[in-house]
Amino acid sequence: MVHVAFYRNYGKTFKKPRRPYEKERLDAELKLVGEYGLRCKRELWRVQYALSRIRNAARMLLTLDEKNPRRIFEGEALLRRMNRYGLLDESQNKLDYVLALTVENFLERRLQTIVFKAGMAKSIHHARVLIRQKHIRL
Repeated sequence: MVHVAFYRNYGKTFKKPRRPYEKERLDAELKLVGEYGLRCKRELWRVQYALSRIRNAARMLLTLDEKNPRRIFEGEALLRRMNRYGLLDESQNKLDYVLALTVENFLERRLQTIVFKAGMAKSIHHARVLIRQKHIRL
């Protein structure tokens, strides 16, 4: 009997850039990787992919009529989710605010960044070490 757990398909978590050697993109990525202490660019691509999926959903909902029940239901669900993630405030209850989200908003919510900004670590890289060595846990 074949064990089913080996055949799971988790889906795509990131999308590689279309042009691998684009100077402006490489510089921008390197700046973000250094600023937020990411280990590799794949971590950044994962955040960009998640943001693009959220923005596409918001864009699709904005094309629907305001009275459309699907837009109301899914739009409120999307806004609640962004609220729960800490990306939007309670007062920001429109889909336009979802379109204004940036990669930096997501990277600010990472535990590594929060530990560094709270002053518990000497550097952003030190914060990653503390989390990895289980000195800081959720």
